[in-house]
Order: sequence, then C-alpha cells, then structure tokens
Amino acid sequence: MSDMTLPAIADAPPRAKRALPPPMVLFGLVWLTLMLLTAVLADVISPYAYTALDLRNRLAPPAFMGGTWLHPLGTDELGRDVLARLIYSIRMSLLIAFGATIIGALIGTTLGFLAAHFRGFVEQVVLALVDFSASLPFLILALAVLAFFGNSMVLFICLLGLHAWERYARIARGLAISAGSQGYAAAVRQLGASPWRIYGRHVLPNIASTLIVSMTLAFPEIILLESGLSFLGLGVQPPSTSLGSMVGYGREYLTRAPWILLSPALTIVLTTLSVSLIGDWLRDRLDPTLR
Repeated sequence: MSDMTLPAIADAPPRAKRALPPPMVLFGLVWLTLMLLTAVLADVISPYAYTALDLRNRLAPPAFMGGTWLHPLGTDELGRDVLARLIYSIRMSLLIAFGATIIGALIGTTLGFLAAHFRGFVEQVVLALVDFSASLPFLILALAVLAFFGNSMVLFICLLGLHAWERYARIARGLAISAGSQGYAAAVRQLGASPWRIYGRHVLPNIASTLIVSMTLAFPEIILLESGLSFLGLGVQPPSTSLGSMVGYGREYLTRAPWILLSPALTIVLTTLSVSLIGDWLRDRLDPTLR
C-alpha cells in the first residue's frame, strides 16, 4: 500500500507560489502607502505650520536649487514653507477624495439595489436618473452649484460624491439581478429573509470585489476634479490648502518660483497614476472573466 502511494506523492505538482505584483503596481502600493501615512501623521512630520509666514524668506528656492535646508522645498510668495503646505494639502485632498468616493458608491449601490428589487416603475426612474447624470457635464454642474450656494467643505465633498455614481448604480443593478436569479439568493428569500438581509448579507459581499475595483478607478478622477475646481478658486478656500489650490496659486509664479507649482503637481500625477495602476491590477486579480 505504501509503495503505491509513494509515486503518487512524488508525482504531485508543487504548490504554485503566489506571484508578486508587477514593479509598477509595487511602486503604486508604496507611493499610496506613503501618501496615507503623510495624511495621518501630518501634524507630526510637518516642519512648520502651513499658515506660518516668513516674509524675510519670500520665494526662497528649495535646497536642490541652492536654497537652505530650513525650507527643503522652498517657500511661496508669503514665505510659507512649501513642504509643510504640501503635507497638509495631501491630507485635505485625500480626505475629499475618500469622502466623495464613498458617498458616490453608497448612493449608486443603494439606487442599483432598489432598481433590482422593485423593478417596474422604480427601475425606470433609476435608469432615467442614471442616463440624465451620465449625459450632464459634471464640471459645469459643479461650477453652477458652487457659484450659487457658495463654498462649503461639506457641500464640496457631497457635490464631488455625485460624480460617477451612475457607474455604481449600473453595476449594482446588473449584478443584483444576476444574483437574484441564482440559487443562493432565491433560497434565502424562500427561507423568509428580509430584503435588507438578502442584499446586505448575501448579495453585497458577492459583488463587493467589483465595486471596490470601480472605486479605485473613480478615486483618481475625484482627485483631478478637486484639483481642477480648487485651481479655479471654487474648491478649498484659504486658509485651508489642497493640492489643487497650491497649483492654482503657484501658476502666477511659474517663471520666478516654479517649485511652488511643481511639487503639488507631481504629487497629483503620481497619486492618480498609483491608484489607477492598483485599480487595473485589482480588476485583473478579482475579475474571474479575465483569468
């Protein structure tokens, strides 16, 4: 008996090793981790207060351009330390992007589940809202709302949360209808489970991977929208700061002090690139149709 089992054990294929992410994805993970740590520890690692003025060192160049290490990334037109403002801008921009992404996902997923559950008139209304939202230029809507109601951080985050909610609604509706036709959702329904339990405990966990990938793809769009609106002066208002507002104020000193603009601009590019790379990688890992 032992002689018959030995060849089978010897011929068994070795367990496949889990492959590491590609180098660009590793870079994205490291960069995004660094940005999150910077946002959380901004009060600890910032060398100065982001509103502290030093008029004697106005437009001081960064250390790599002949400046001093007292201001490694230089100072702006009011003598404020660019590194300190960059650290707090990262916190503000990530807070806005995370908040808006979660709001959009909650709104879209909820409406998608409502359309899949009630069908009929409710589904037609939700689909009409989806088509209307997809056809409306969001930037024009944001400019109109912010110009009419004024600048408020809560309003700003909620407004950005309305961006791309229709994607989540389409995905949630389609996957919920597909799950409803499968055995596990029908079995739970026949056992007398409430709709909240069916969608919250059974349907949502099975479609969560697709929704997470959609969130990672929408996250960089929110960062760019926030940067664009802040660049136009309709986003984060002084004394608060964000990556977009730093770029907006730095454009006036592009020829004399380009370091004011380059640091936040490079941070925006690398952050959006990192999130996009991670989103594409997660889609390839979690989508069974691409395996």
